[in-house]
Amino acid sequence: MTRTLLLIALIAATADVPFAAQSAPKLSLKSVTVDLPTGDRMFPSGSGSDVADNNCLACHSAGMVLNQPALSKAQWQAVVKKMITAYKAPVDAKDVGPLVDYFASIRGTGTN
Repeated sequence: MTRTLLLIALIAATADVPFAAQSAPKLSLKSVTVDLPTGDRMFPSGSGSDVADNNCLACHSAGMVLNQPALSKAQWQAVVKKMITAYKAPVDAKDVGPLVDYFASIRGTGTN
């Protein structure tokens, strides 16, 4: 008796599947456009600003960097290293020192 009820329940459940699939709304994908603000702000002029413009603006805005809290030179060194190692920023080794010096000069704490 239990086997018969189980078999009837199984047949009833599978018989309803095609109807349930047909009643589901169809998925429709649409293209959208997003207007992003322009990011034409450059780093302030100074020794190393061209290195910062050439290396950093490819991934983020100058404003993002300039809105960070003031950091010591050692902290800026760690930030630049993190950008290279963790985020794979294509910064040439010869540009690391000038970048750190520049950021420490414009957004530094005055301490090492």
